[in-house]
Amino acid sequence: MVLSYQQIAELEQKMGTSFFLLDVEKVRSNYKKIDDAFRSRYNRFIIGYSYKTNYLPFMCKEMDKLGAYAEVVSRLEYDLAIKIGVKSNRIIFNGPLKTEDDIHTALEQGSILNIDSLYEIDFIQNYCRKNKNKQVKVGLRVNFTISDNGVSTLQEGYGVSRFGICVANGNFEYALNKLKEYKNIKVIGLHGHFSTSERKVETYSRITKGLCKLAKEYLTETIEYIDIGGGIYGEIPSSFNINTPSFDDYAESVCSIMNTEFEEGERQPYLILEPGISMVANTFSFYAKVIEGKKVQETHFVLIDGSVHNIKPTMHKRNLPMQLIKQNYNKYQTARYNIVGYTCMEKDYLAHDIEGELPEPNDYIVFENVGAYTIVFNPPFIKERPGIIAIDQNEFYIVRRRESLREFFNEHLYVFQ
Repeated sequence: MVLSYQQIAELEQKMGTSFFLLDVEKVRSNYKKIDDAFRSRYNRFIIGYSYKTNYLPFMCKEMDKLGAYAEVVSRLEYDLAIKIGVKSNRIIFNGPLKTEDDIHTALEQGSILNIDSLYEIDFIQNYCRKNKNKQVKVGLRVNFTISDNGVSTLQEGYGVSRFGICVANGNFEYALNKLKEYKNIKVIGLHGHFSTSERKVETYSRITKGLCKLAKEYLTETIEYIDIGGGIYGEIPSSFNINTPSFDDYAESVCSIMNTEFEEGERQPYLILEPGISMVANTFSFYAKVIEGKKVQETHFVLIDGSVHNIKPTMHKRNLPMQLIKQNYNKYQTARYNIVGYTCMEKDYLAHDIEGELPEPNDYIVFENVGAYTIVFNPPFIKERPGIIAIDQNEFYIVRRRESLREFFNEHLYVFQ
């Protein structure tokens, strides 16, 4: 939804001239669509919401209310989940860097722990030596080839993923054997998250088949979950002009494999999906006031109270869906223009080569589809972070206040003398 100019003007009094807006009803809709698509085809299904995509506490709390587990990749995210009331046995602890204390905490609290590297095994064994009467359950993030006829499907075209425990070189079997040295350790899950460039259904089919094959070969008696990671497409704005799979497309492919490999009536493992972008990208919009329009040679620039960091932290050049909210309805000049931000970087472009009515000072520009990674990647650079408002059934709630100097330079962190 897009706010009226009057609504924006009222919010400006509390939030300043730029802010994010979270559509809570859209969050619920996305969750239901993903859950329905998979659960209707495979009942033992778990959504683990990817905290790293957007760890706004209000958002994470809403996910918990909806039934999602918390998928975290750091102690900071783990502690956040605990702080907002997520039960520890509903936290999935992934990530390549875990301290011994991180691992001991996850084991002590009964969280789902997926080992990413061999060094973590030593920490687990240390815990088991001290807790000989405690049954410990762990999962392994595995690394195997998911290339398409020899062509890499990974981001940036990398030939080999840097994550997980390698099957091809024997490290996977080595890890299993090391863990089996302790009778109170049980390997119950396999995790196969791969960051791919095209997010194809076929890729998730290969991941699911690969995990199922390993589970049936090595973990027949103990397998409790197959975790295929995240990264699936969500609902893409029509302006992007790309055809993407639907939630049903992914679910049909993945769940059919699960049902074939683990027939109903047998001991079926849970299927875990860890959506991030597909869950929250289209739930946020960014509102920024037009400060000035100027012309340099023959090029029009529109300066707003915002930055590319607020909406496109990777600084890609694709224009996001956007709308102009006018202060008045007079006829505007039509022109081709660029929208630029408040930083001192030449590349601070929020949009390139827009053709249409030329925005005027005090208008607002709304950028849509900005819910993924913007909140977590937004650096403390030059200007404070904008506040965040949630709208739920036409009621507004402040869920992150606009930063002041005190928060920007936290006195508990910075030394001033």
